This record gives sequence, structure tokens and C-alpha cells, in this order.
Amino acid sequence: MHEDSGEGRLRTEADEPGWEVDPDDDWGVAVVATVGRQLKLRREAVGMRAADFGIAVGYGEDMVYKIEGGKRIPQPEYLDKADEVLGAGGLLSAMKEDVRKVRYPKKVRELGKLESKAIEIGVYECNIIAGLLQTPEHARAVIGAAQPPYSPDDVERMVAARLARQSVFARDPAPSIHFVLEEAVLRRPIGGTMVRRQQLEHLREVAQRHNVVLQVMPMNCEVHSGLDGRVEVLKFPDGSAVGRSDGAFNGRPTSDPKQLRVLELRYGTIRAQALSPRESLAFIEQLLGET
Repeated sequence: MHEDSGEGRLRTEADEPGWEVDPDDDWGVAVVATVGRQLKLRREAVGMRAADFGIAVGYGEDMVYKIEGGKRIPQPEYLDKADEVLGAGGLLSAMKEDVRKVRYPKKVRELGKLESKAIEIGVYECNIIAGLLQTPEHARAVIGAAQPPYSPDDVERMVAARLARQSVFARDPAPSIHFVLEEAVLRRPIGGTMVRRQQLEHLREVAQRHNVVLQVMPMNCEVHSGLDGRVEVLKFPDGSAVGRSDGAFNGRPTSDPKQLRVLELRYGTIRAQALSPRESLAFIEQLLGET
């Protein structure tokens, strides 16, 4: 719990920016409403007033009502403390996993769901290192550079969401994953020298996995098929696929066969124009030697 709780100051909304419920996220709204309802039922079952319960868990009465009313996302620590105070035997704590997912932005959660089912993933990134390849420090630096700036709490929320997607590498059986990254991005010292070195070392490690192919698009390639922006293609066990590109079909995901053929042709051409996997790994080693 917050260290001030023991000194009598109860946590309020000002202490927890970024824990509001997104009203456009139907699933998230439903989860938080269900969790809030269970918390209220448990509290009332033991005959505890909201004000007394708030003191017990270190939160203001208004925050207790908002969490129970599905207006605020409870922190994991809140659920653990509530479970203990209300004698729920682990039932409230068990809700932490669903609540954790609600904190992730809807778009990121949906993308992670698709990636978790795909047997083939192909990504070309032109302006950043692909989110699936970012270290926590690199992700924090990139997200923290946004304008207008995110609150510190929102930055951590988005970093956690980005890193959660990387569980795709631990799947069994492992999917086939292919990346093409721009040389210029690898040279940019995002986060400073140490963060950049750690990121390059991580790329080298990932590139050597048996199910991963990583290629670098060299700067001396005057023009190539990825100049319009990011391309991603995901294929699934049932033969279906989803793709999207910044420079095609308004950047929206598509499963239309004709549009997918366009994206696959574009991505295939990008791969052909990039350095080979062996040359790309050697290039990363070269950059590491320069840092």
C-alpha cells in the first residue's frame, strides 16, 4: 500500500491518475463493473461501512464507492487488501488478472490477442523498433517522449501493455516471427547510450532464436516498398490472415483476400530489399562495437 496510508492520509483519485475506465471499452467496463459489484457484496456481507472499509485498505470513502460502482479500476494491491480485510479467501485477489488486462489500452489488448493466436507474424517498422522487440527502458523512453506528454502513471501502463505482448515469444509451439527494421532507427540513441546498447543486445539475442528472423533495411537503399509506413501481416492456423499498413486501406486492419495479397506483396518486396538475416546480425554486432 501507499506509504502515506499508515500516516492517516487515504488515497484519492489524485494519487492514481490513469485508472479511469474507458467508456468505449465494453469488455473493460463489464469487467470493472463485475469486480466492483463483488467488492460491494463482500463488504456488505460482513456489515462493514464504506468509510470503515476505506480506512482499512487505505483509500478514501469516495474512491471506495467509485471502485464498487465500476467507475475506477482497482489496483492489484487494493484487491489483495480487500481480500484480506473481507476474508474472501483469495476470491477477490483472483480477479487481478482480468483487471490487469483492463488497464491495457483496448487497441493494444486486441493486437496482443491476435498475436497470441497467429502462427506467422511479419512486421516492418520504419520509425521505431517494433514493440515486440523493445526493452522496458527503450519503451519507456519512446512513450515518454510523446507530445502532449502522458502522465507518469499512463507511461507505465503503456509500457506494461507493450511488454505483455512479448509473451508471444514464450508460446509453445512457437510462431514464426519475422521483422524488418530500418538502419536509421537502430542508430538513433533513444534513451541514451546504455539504453541503446541494451536494446541492441536484446535484438541480437532475439535474432538468434530458432523461430525469429530479423532483417535490417540499410540506409543506402534509395527507395523501397516500405516508404509509405508500417506493414504487419498475421496468419492463423485456420488459414485466415489479417494485415494492415500505414500506407494502404486507411491504415485499418483488413482480412480481405485481395487487400491481403497487396500487403503480402509489399512485405515480401521489403524483405527482398533488406539485408539478409546473417548480414543483419553482423550489422547489429557492428553497431554494438561502435557503442
